[in-house]
Amino acid sequence: MAHGLSEEHEELRRTVEEFARTEVAPVIGDYYDRGAFPYDIVAKMGRMGLFGLPFPEEHGGMGGDYFALCLALEELARADSSVAITLEAGVSLGAMPIFRFGTDEQRSTWLPRLCSGEALGAFGLTEPGGGSDASATRTTGRLEDGEWVLDGTKAFITNSGTDITALVTVTAVTGRRGDGRPEISAILVPAGTPGMSVGQHYSKVGWCASDTNELVFDGCRVPEANLVGERGRGYAQFLRILDEGRIAIAALSVGLAQGCVDESLRYAGEREAFGHPIGDYQAIQFTVADMEMRAHTARLAYYDAASRMLAGEPFKKQAAIAKLVASNAAMDNARDATQIFGGYGFMNESPVGRFYRDAKILEIGEGTSEIQRMLIARELGLPA
Repeated sequence: MAHGLSEEHEELRRTVEEFARTEVAPVIGDYYDRGAFPYDIVAKMGRMGLFGLPFPEEHGGMGGDYFALCLALEELARADSSVAITLEAGVSLGAMPIFRFGTDEQRSTWLPRLCSGEALGAFGLTEPGGGSDASATRTTGRLEDGEWVLDGTKAFITNSGTDITALVTVTAVTGRRGDGRPEISAILVPAGTPGMSVGQHYSKVGWCASDTNELVFDGCRVPEANLVGERGRGYAQFLRILDEGRIAIAALSVGLAQGCVDESLRYAGEREAFGHPIGDYQAIQFTVADMEMRAHTARLAYYDAASRMLAGEPFKKQAAIAKLVASNAAMDNARDATQIFGGYGFMNESPVGRFYRDAKILEIGEGTSEIQRMLIARELGLPA
């Protein structure tokens, strides 16, 4: 198994690393403090082709693969997670369901704009009363005169309220099966459709420069042709999307974990205590060594999951392992980096202060750590 990246992947990694260091890092703190969405940064990412990385050129993409997306996410998250999650959600949750399950017409209509970064897509799965238990969907969709009529509420939806949001794919109960279980389908709702309203922007602990909102559907009507994939397969489709997305979130987590190492190394060489740089002290050296170990191990985990996915092999267990290991690494490294920085690490203006605030959601979003453990246990043959 080769331990290095291909020439194309390494070139992409270096390009995004440079962009994150020179275009994102110097300005993102201001966006973060204001809770403002970084439209200009997102536009530059679009011009670089980052939103089209894993999609074929025929759809306006770059003709790359999912691993390329993961490399970009890691490098962006070394500087800032708000920008990285905007890309991750726009690709994995916004465009990928259309690419995987949409009709030819849906692909030709939406993917070119989503791949260019001109527009963002979102996915409405989580509800106020259903997070990990996503099968407890309460939003309903009924067919009436050739249209889907949607009623319900979705919570914590990324990229759902920006000026460039183009669509939200929504899971809704569209009927009942013979055994009484809900039939859940995915339905595409263009932004601005009457009956869909964007709630107030959430005040979040972290990811303060990303867009996250509640969505309310009240008699929202869209054409019957806006069904994404097969009727009744919406939940199963999204489980596939989540398996892939967990690899992407793992990559983002590794980026945050590595960013903590980067900042701690810099600070350890600059900060003096008792007449010496703090990096001279073994306590700091061992802490940074543990941080690097976590980031390296988590990177290997998501590389492995991504390679299995691209080879067409089963990867559900490996994706869950990667997400669990990497989110733990991000949280642990953020805590250690904040400790190394002392009082400065408690300041929002410091990168590690933002890293600390951003890390916790990685143990929750796109499947909690508890859900990852359940998936791993199930893949090992333990009772579901």
